Amino acid sequence: MNARPGTGGGPAPVRIVVIGAGIVGCSLADELTARGARDVTVLEQGPLHAPGGSTSHAPGLVFRTNVSKTLSDFAKYTVEKFSALTEDGRPCFDAVGGLEIATTEEQWAELHRKAGLAASWGIEGEIVDARRCARLWPLLDAAKVLGGFHTPGDGLARALPAARAQTARARARGARFLERHTVTGIEQDAGRVTAVVTDRGTFPADVVVSAAGFWGPVIGAMAGVSVPLLPLAHQYVKTSAFAGPDGRRPILRFQERDLYFREHVEAGAEGSGTGRIGIGSYAHRPMPVDPAAVPAFDDAPVMPSALPFTADDFDPSWDDSRRLLPALDGTRVEEGFNGVFSFTPDGMPLLGETPGLRGFWLAEAVWVTHAAGVAKAVAEWLTEGRPATDVHECAISRFEEVQLSPAYVAERGRQQFAEVYDVIHPLQPPRRPRPLRVSPFHERQRALGAYFLEGTGWERPHWYEANAPLADGIALPERDAWSARHWSPVAAAEARATRERVALYDMTPLRRLEVSGPGAPAFLQYLTTNQLAKKPGSVTYTLLLDDAGGIRSDLTVARLAADRFQIGVNSGMDLDHLSRHAPAGVQVRDITPGTCCVGVWGPRARDLVQPLTRTDFGHRAFGYFKARQAYIGEVPVTALRLSYVGELGWELYTSADLGLRLWDTLWAAGQPYGVIAAGRGAFTSLRLEKGYRAWGQDMTTEHDPYEAGLGWAVRMDKGDFVGRAALAGRSAGSARRRLVCLTLDDPAAVVLGKEPVYVDGAPAGYVTSAAYGCSVGRTVAYAWLPSRAAVPGTAVHVEYFGEKAAATVAAEPLFDPARERVRR
Repeated sequence: MNARPGTGGGPAPVRIVVIGAGIVGCSLADELTARGARDVTVLEQGPLHAPGGSTSHAPGLVFRTNVSKTLSDFAKYTVEKFSALTEDGRPCFDAVGGLEIATTEEQWAELHRKAGLAASWGIEGEIVDARRCARLWPLLDAAKVLGGFHTPGDGLARALPAARAQTARARARGARFLERHTVTGIEQDAGRVTAVVTDRGTFPADVVVSAAGFWGPVIGAMAGVSVPLLPLAHQYVKTSAFAGPDGRRPILRFQERDLYFREHVEAGAEGSGTGRIGIGSYAHRPMPVDPAAVPAFDDAPVMPSALPFTADDFDPSWDDSRRLLPALDGTRVEEGFNGVFSFTPDGMPLLGETPGLRGFWLAEAVWVTHAAGVAKAVAEWLTEGRPATDVHECAISRFEEVQLSPAYVAERGRQQFAEVYDVIHPLQPPRRPRPLRVSPFHERQRALGAYFLEGTGWERPHWYEANAPLADGIALPERDAWSARHWSPVAAAEARATRERVALYDMTPLRRLEVSGPGAPAFLQYLTTNQLAKKPGSVTYTLLLDDAGGIRSDLTVARLAADRFQIGVNSGMDLDHLSRHAPAGVQVRDITPGTCCVGVWGPRARDLVQPLTRTDFGHRAFGYFKARQAYIGEVPVTALRLSYVGELGWELYTSADLGLRLWDTLWAAGQPYGVIAAGRGAFTSLRLEKGYRAWGQDMTTEHDPYEAGLGWAVRMDKGDFVGRAALAGRSAGSARRRLVCLTLDDPAAVVLGKEPVYVDGAPAGYVTSAAYGCSVGRTVAYAWLPSRAAVPGTAVHVEYFGEKAAATVAAEPLFDPARERVRR
């Protein structure tokens, strides 16, 4: 997106207008101009020196360790960049370090898990005892502390100086920064943004980036775009001055009480031993803020984002603070405010071009911690076509339409605030609003005692209590309290029943698209890596790549007619990608809401299905990776013979109105064969035994097909396709890292994902997916490792809550390597 057509003399530069001169907008202007963008205008409604948004009051805490690798990478870049920026000779980042403490066993365990995440993402950190905590923070009552997690490279970002320093750099490269320009409208034509209207003039634009912070929904409304962001007030106070703070101590987090602490010492007085303590609290009630009602800069008593302090809300946090830091007993809360910040339904930023309006981009819900990293990613996206960091967790198109409703955004935003410092299990579902999206089989599943978790709004059974008797007699290792959450031995019984008999799996939540039209075959052939020039009735596993060869998704493409395809995709991002690139005459339609799917898998699957249909489901007539239109009883289905669990079977699709009939028909017919309903716990275990990858967990745009073990899905001889040029010369042999299968040596050892993997005593990679493999009698994990270690038989260790479990790189797949069971 480097140029637009000119009227002569070559292409004119793309006109980029950034709305908001907070830390994100200033960082973005700097990153854009550093990459050659020549026409960048930043509009700000307030004064440039301190515009009055969240940046103007942000405490500047930067803790890099996050359960999201993407957010950790963003924070790492923020530290790197701001450390090199200066204002008046003083760095814009103070590497005072970070210290998180635990006073309960649960939090102490959580800190060990965090230390594992830090090792996975390449962040220096160590678990320290209570005495070391007291040395790092002498004001602590060490008797109350079990220990802590110390990260010496974390610290304090000086947000306003960093914004000013980047503004100066961007201006030197030609960017314009205009203060006191309030945006009043977004002009558009034929689905594309054309200009930004302000109270002081109109600015033509080819690209508009909303970096307006908690005003993002207001700007989005002007463009007709839903921005799922809820502004909420967060309390911050400063104590009166006292002897103790010296400005050199780490940021302190006391997450059991939703508190953090930092020192405030006047510039030049560091080490003096006199200063104040700043205290931030998330312990109070959620306090939503209407961004449209926030006063303008000149009308605000202090600044628009600093609302009046509500002392009663802070009183319990003040008591907790004094108990932890006894030195505060002689101080008082001298000043405080309720600062406005942005929260999304899942706690992640909102990035990328909006699906509904071309050229309108978001860089919203970004905290100072991640600001420079986000700006770099968005600038790369705009100027080079892709960010180097995988951003699928942040893309605006990750949300379903129902998740954009104001009621949903408000409910989930409040939950995110309340849980911001909570210990969250990786499988923990949101509490409300549920149930939201249910398959036609939902009532049958409830009757079978389904244990539901949630994903993209869908209720997803993870196991069924009706199958509990099947778990009797199955010897399974005892699990610790953490890995036993949202897990049941019933899942193992369901996996075994699938291997031995037959099971029904609800595959309805998996998104499916219909792509049709005369140009559909050529369109899909160009976008994907595998050979799709096959006859109707064929099914092909293939990949979507970006121009750099990164895996943006994996697809299952069923050719149902000469110019009609059904495609299994991963998310709304795939729908957005295909829709954006579809040429005239090609229709891309999301058929998920009006359809449903039952996976029928197991060695007795044909025995169950064949008597229900006149279509020949025999292996010769209906081969593996083939598609047929058929009737199952009275129900018309699209049957795809494929299996994500490594057993004989079919995915059976029908319309939602006939879904219950399909389920009941299969259920009744399966009784003589011991049919069960099985959940995603069994599904995950079975797919890992077969070595099947899950996009978004096991591979992303940061990985190419050869690294991910999917080179077989690339046909370099089929003609041109997106990413082909980038793959030229690459192979599995040239890959510097590989996605490998690990088995844990101790059958009782358990890991869940994102744990660090050690090679020769040093962290060298991390786990992507893991589950207990009932067929192999031990935990199976997939992990990224350097190619030198990706050799079957290599001994490694996986760290789980501070303990290192021995594991071995295994040849894959572990189960049925000859693929005989799926081809019966």
